[in-house]
Amino acid sequence: MGTHVTFIAVSTIIFIATILFLWIISTQQRLVILQDHVSQSMSQIEIQLENYIDILTTLLDLTMDYAKYERDALLETIEFKKNVIIAASTSNDVMQRRRMISEVLDRIAIVAERCPELMVNPLYTKTLGTVETIEDMLHTSCLIYNAHVTKLNREIRRFPISIVAGILGFRQSVHLEE
Repeated sequence: MGTHVTFIAVSTIIFIATILFLWIISTQQRLVILQDHVSQSMSQIEIQLENYIDILTTLLDLTMDYAKYERDALLETIEFKKNVIIAASTSNDVMQRRRMISEVLDRIAIVAERCPELMVNPLYTKTLGTVETIEDMLHTSCLIYNAHVTKLNREIRRFPISIVAGILGFRQSVHLEE
């Protein structure tokens, strides 16, 4: 009889350990998927920012005839900040790059105000339309990123998942400010 009780106890412990192990693996896989969604969303934002930089370069090329000195200074700013930011994709980097883009756009607008013939240039106005399209796409990408960050962070904070997440090294991500 004692052997039977021991067998049942050992079987129960093995069953509980197996269930716990499977739950930990399932939790880890769910967290990895959520983390991948955050990473993929950040990659999409990087693509939009690269498109933005390309359009800014086109705008700067269009302003070359009107203000070469301004164009060269802005191109230098874009290249310097572009190289620094691409190395790491964090929400801080994205915000820093967006501020740089905004600064360059403001300076291009100042050049355009001084040069009315630039403002009526069809290629310039078409490129400005593209800027608006990219801004909309970037805004949408940021919203998607923030939604994925919210899901990941919510999951990481839930008990008992928070214990597994902490042990496995999962950390909360930071939202992008809009």
